[in-house]
Amino acid sequence: MTVALMWEARAVPGRGGELLAWARARSLGGTPLRREHFRAPQDRVLVVTWWDAPYDAELPELPDPEADLVTRPVHRWRFESVGE
Repeated sequence: MTVALMWEARAVPGRGGELLAWARARSLGGTPLRREHFRAPQDRVLVVTWWDAPYDAELPELPDPEADLVTRPVHRWRFESVGE
């Protein structure tokens, strides 16, 4: 089964590039099948990782960034692939 973990945070205005660099530099403590980084308006950053694991497996996730870099708590979601 393929499980996708999504991590999304909103940076303090004007610090989206810094948050993106922070997320890219963080090690997960494991190697996902795939890892992608995205950015969006309002200085939002999204990281999606794909893992070959059961849905409820313990998987490494990005931590929360320093509180002075974000405007709200990090959002996290877990999805399982249903094929194409």
